[in-house]
Formats: sequence, structure tokens, C-alpha cells
Amino acid sequence: MSIGPLMLDIEGLEVNARERDLLQNPLLGGIIFFSRNYASPQQVAELSQSIREIAARDILIAVDHEGGRVQRFREGFTAVPAMGTILLENSDHEVAKRKAYQWGAMIAIEVQAVGIDFSFAPVLDLNKNISQVIGDRAFSGKVDDVIELGREFIRGMNDYGMAATAKHFPGHGSVEADSHIDIPVDERPREQIIGEDMRVFAELAQNYQAVMPAHVIYPAFDKQPAGFSSIWLQDILRSQLGFDGVIFSDDLSMKGAEVVGGYYQRAEAAIQAGCDMVLVCNHPKEGQELAEQFDFDCDPKSAERLLAMKGKSLNYSLTRVQDSDKWLTLNDNLLA
Repeated sequence: MSIGPLMLDIEGLEVNARERDLLQNPLLGGIIFFSRNYASPQQVAELSQSIREIAARDILIAVDHEGGRVQRFREGFTAVPAMGTILLENSDHEVAKRKAYQWGAMIAIEVQAVGIDFSFAPVLDLNKNISQVIGDRAFSGKVDDVIELGREFIRGMNDYGMAATAKHFPGHGSVEADSHIDIPVDERPREQIIGEDMRVFAELAQNYQAVMPAHVIYPAFDKQPAGFSSIWLQDILRSQLGFDGVIFSDDLSMKGAEVVGGYYQRAEAAIQAGCDMVLVCNHPKEGQELAEQFDFDCDPKSAERLLAMKGKSLNYSLTRVQDSDKWLTLNDNLLA
């Protein structure tokens, strides 16, 4: 059975009766974890395993585990720094590149160690000291630095069995408004967006396996936010940049998505624009209703693309993984 086009979340530390029924819906192709779903490495590994057993089909499990302020699992996991600190602490670019690779690898090995396929990372936005929601989640404010470190981070993830998701296409770092609570509009001219923010995504388009577009409107290109725009997703990302991986919507419950309408309209617009999978987070009622009402065509290639996001090194024991030579070598290198 193919992987469905919806990614939702669950409410607690284990699957409840409503969620058990929802996991039987073939349209549900993914689950995203948050901090509320985590008590310990063993608990979240058991939760991952139970989700797969209940679904009894291919299903993706994801998490936002970038490091810094966006690390959902803390106790028992390695504390990952914000990516913006790598260059601050390592002025030698060769050392910084090694650290970026190692952190990508560490995230991959530990997240997969509890049965999760991938982390939504890396952030390839530019930190222009404008957007507080991006800030030090970005590697740097300089295009070449983000390309350089982003490439190594992705290589680290890939080498350790995890697909990389580049976000937030074509760049969220030049608007002050936070798309979680506002509707950001980037008024810059086309040439500046193409020559700065988008150049990162263009240079690395053959490196990452998935993209998450921004809930940002770029009037120089389209009146719709990027995640609902066929101009951005089909004409630019697919045709011009030649990207053939997965396109995930950002969370459809965010304020930046409201311009499209209700949840059904948001999901429909995202799928029609070119998204392979749409996310609804922290709104279980709306997510379930969408799963029950979903009735529009998806790209036949979407299921094939989504299969490529499955973790290649899944495990269900972080303790065992942290005793392995791979983990110990990585840890020693990061501490060096």
C-alpha cells in the first residue's frame, strides 16, 4: 500500500483509541512527534513501534530535531547546538564543515535509534538578523557559508541513513513576521530573492531529498504563499531547479496558511500547487476531519517519492546505538 498524503500528530505518550482508528485510514501517511510525545528514549521508541504495528503499512514518522531551541527530545539525547553557533565557535571553515557534517550525522543516528525516519532539517534560510523565528537556526547570514555548511550537514544525515528536508523554501530569513502567528510578506525584488536566499536552495537542489516551503508571500513572484503556489513549486522548484524529491507543506494550522481558507481549502491548494504531503499539527479535530473529507487528486509520483523518506538505519534502542562504535566515534569527534 502506498504512503498517504497526510501527516498529523498524536496527543500524548501513547496512541489513544481515536488515534488508533485514525491510523487505519490509508490517507494518513505520516506522524510528527513533539515534546509532549517524549518521556524517555525507551518510551518514544515503543511509541514509534506501536504506530507502525497499528498502521500495518508503510508510514513515515518525523520530528523537528534541528538543535538549539528546536530539539524535541532532550533527556537521553545528545544536546545539539543551534546551527548558527558552528561558525561562531569555529572560524576555520574546514573545521566548521566537519562539525556540520558530524552534527547532521549525530541527529540522523540518534533520531533513527528510536524508530523515527527523519528530522525536518536542515534550515537553509539566511539569518539576516531580521526574523526572530529563524535567527540562529540558520547556519549563517552569508549565502556561501550556508551552502557550504548545509551541504556537509546534509551529507552527514545521508551517510547515516536519513533523508534531508531543506526549509523554508525559498527563504524565510528576510521577513520579520513569524508565519506561526502572522502572514509574512517579503516585498523584495525578484533579483534579490533569486540572488540571495534562493541561491542556497538552487545550489543544493541535488543534495537534499525533500523541501518544506515557507508560509511567506513573495509579491514579486505570486500573490499566494510559496507553499500554495504552483509558480514556486512547479515552475521554479521542479522545472527550473530540477528538484524531484518530496515537497512537504509547512503546518497548515499556522497563521501564514489562513489566507487560503479553511483546512480543506489549505490542503487542496497545497496538493494542487505541488506538495506531496501536507501537515496539520496541534489541531486533532481539524486533522481528523481532513482525513475523513480528503477528496482530491495527488500526483501519482508522490507515493514513490515519499517511500524514499523512510529511515535507512531504524533502530529501537538509543542505549544500544550510543554504545556502538559509530556513535562513540562521532561523539569523540564532536567533543574534540
